[in-house]
Amino acid sequence: MSLRRERCCKDHANPVCEDHAVTESTLAGGRLGDDAFRALTDPYRRELHVHCYRMLGSFQDAEDALQDTLLAAWRGLDGFEERASLRAWLYRIATNTCLNARRTASRRPAAAWDVPGVERPEPSRLGEVVWLEPYPDAHVERLETISLAFVTALQVLPPRQAAVLLLRDVLGFHATEVAAMLDTSVEAANSALKRARRAIGDTPPAPAPEVEERLVRAFVQAWEAADVDALVALLTDDVAATMPPMPFEYVGRDAVARFCAALFGAGRRFDLVPTRANGQPAFGAYLRGGAGVGLYVLTLADDRISAMARFEAGHLARFGLPRSRPRRA
Repeated sequence: MSLRRERCCKDHANPVCEDHAVTESTLAGGRLGDDAFRALTDPYRRELHVHCYRMLGSFQDAEDALQDTLLAAWRGLDGFEERASLRAWLYRIATNTCLNARRTASRRPAAAWDVPGVERPEPSRLGEVVWLEPYPDAHVERLETISLAFVTALQVLPPRQAAVLLLRDVLGFHATEVAAMLDTSVEAANSALKRARRAIGDTPPAPAPEVEERLVRAFVQAWEAADVDALVALLTDDVAATMPPMPFEYVGRDAVARFCAALFGAGRRFDLVPTRANGQPAFGAYLRGGAGVGLYVLTLADDRISAMARFEAGHLARFGLPRSRPRRA
């Protein structure tokens, strides 16, 4: 694994920095009122939300899990005895909340094809992780640990393996801490970590900024011009196009070319508005001079595009993008 570990504060060597240290007086204050409890937990809310997103793959499910975590922490604060740091205690609650969600919740169902006027080509396969949602870069400090490929891989891992991998390799907790969080032995936690590492593999490095800029510019030109040949020239041989919550996936240049030709052949023309999602280049997609139709996220490998994910237009507002675009002059 080549994941960089996260800490609660930048430039601090320890998982819990002095600025976030919990004293008996602050804990006593936390038991007295909402404001004191928020003062205790606010420094951790954003990183806990990201953790829940990695575990669940859905921004909205992460919101729900975070709220459940904070409610459980509020109710259990009297039982917090500072044998672990407050951060570790909160991560224990959040992780087990997510494990319960993965065990008991029915995942978001697959959606039917919903692109009017476009006849869907036969897909290469049907994807499993149809609940996947994009995550705005603005909410995250360590972008390499929320790539769509990484988050998708976590969804198909056994839940406890995913939890151990995140707690150890991304968040930097020690084996003894992780074992305590998951109520298991150190040996069992280490075994789960080894299996998870083998299943996930290495995360490919991001391309240089100038390469990304060139690829993004060429993609926008090709997509807005409905130029399938120019688009295909930008793709890897094994490129994959996905569209959660629709399960249809197209794998390989020929399959993706057929899919894009179907879109453009139906007379659909698009304007793209750049943004960032999951540490990757992304675009709000709009029918020319009209309504938003989705959010596109690109995965880059070397000097090519290795994956394209299309998400529903309902995500646009989360990225500060409008519902529709005015017609060009």
